[in-house]
Amino acid sequence: MPAASGLSQVRTLNADNDSHAIMTTKKDNLIHDWNLDPAPRFEVQLDDETLRDGLQSPSALDPSLDDKIALIHLMESLGIHTANIGLPGASEKARSQILALCREMADLNITPNVACRTLVSDIAPAAEAMQVVGAPIEVCAFIGSSPIRMFAEDWKIEKMVELSKEAIEFCTKEGMPSMFVTEDTTRAQPDHVRALYEAAIEAGASRICVCDTCGHVTPSGVRRLIGFVKEIVAESGRDVGIDWHGHRDRGLGLANALAAIESGATRIHGSAMGVGERTGNVEMDLLLVNLKLLGWFDGDLTRLGEYVELAARAIGIPLPPNYAVFGKDAFETSTGVHAAAVIKAFNKGDDWLANRVYSGVPADLFGLKQKIAVGPMSGKSNIVWVLEHNGIEVTEERVGRVLEAAKASNRQLTDDEVVTAAG
Repeated sequence: MPAASGLSQVRTLNADNDSHAIMTTKKDNLIHDWNLDPAPRFEVQLDDETLRDGLQSPSALDPSLDDKIALIHLMESLGIHTANIGLPGASEKARSQILALCREMADLNITPNVACRTLVSDIAPAAEAMQVVGAPIEVCAFIGSSPIRMFAEDWKIEKMVELSKEAIEFCTKEGMPSMFVTEDTTRAQPDHVRALYEAAIEAGASRICVCDTCGHVTPSGVRRLIGFVKEIVAESGRDVGIDWHGHRDRGLGLANALAAIESGATRIHGSAMGVGERTGNVEMDLLLVNLKLLGWFDGDLTRLGEYVELAARAIGIPLPPNYAVFGKDAFETSTGVHAAAVIKAFNKGDDWLANRVYSGVPADLFGLKQKIAVGPMSGKSNIVWVLEHNGIEVTEERVGRVLEAAKASNRQLTDDEVVTAAG
């Protein structure tokens, strides 16, 4: 299609002379990276809480069993290691679905865990399910640990230690892997944290979980707390993993999770879109994005958007348009200067460049694409791009008509509106 005079420079670059520029430039030199984050000396494991803590969101629906199974398969495809699939002590329906999910996961490369109070009566149904399935089910035995919780519940530390020890000893006796979870660890007294963890480790816990249950802590607090817990584990002489479970009441969930990894937490909990109790948890999808960009995770994440979309539909919580990476607006621009840079990169025939020139997150790594649109701040290059991609011949008159309509609008135009305005 012939280009209008004066528009060819925004449509086509000389392929012979210009398309080789990016190929002859070392791509590493095009982006100076100030993020010199040292890689952890261990594999970062991930525990998906979408089907447990995620469903405790006040706005969440309980997905169908088919959708839960589909989510489990997507989690496995993304390289997520474990998934918390519910509370067996909650109801008969919960126990039935947990059993079905455990059966589904028996042949997958993702293993189940369940949340239980530190009561043998809570853990016994999980032990029964493990016998039926014939495959391990990790018990996440939890108890509140902060003084404010102890005061509200009229708990004494001596009784808490006793209950914790009994619960983990039961798991050990039954041959069940166990993680001992202290709720509200980030507001707990050091001597209480030590007493509880030492008892659980002595009783056979294979992992301990540090929780920011109320979203209280800052990254500096995470570093101090994980450092303290590492000392407890080292002193025990046991091979015990350290988990981090964080909430985002202060908007610090993801930052705290990264601080936990830097400090030595070996498994991080999260949920799709960060859904969960109150304002939710660490966003599993954004955690994976950041681990990938940091070079701390080497799995294929091109189906990550599919995982987010399924979770949003099944749980009934719409994804905000400005949600990082996976929101509708994440890789779309109608701003003239920004769009022009992306278009020039595409016209060089280099998708790598186009996905990075105006984006700190490369869309192609996550199965997504850049989108150029037309709005009040657009220039001619946007209009040419949208017209061409809708099969409309570009002329000066058409571009002028669309530009006039765009400048008069108070919002971004749809592609159909651009085509209609072009005439």
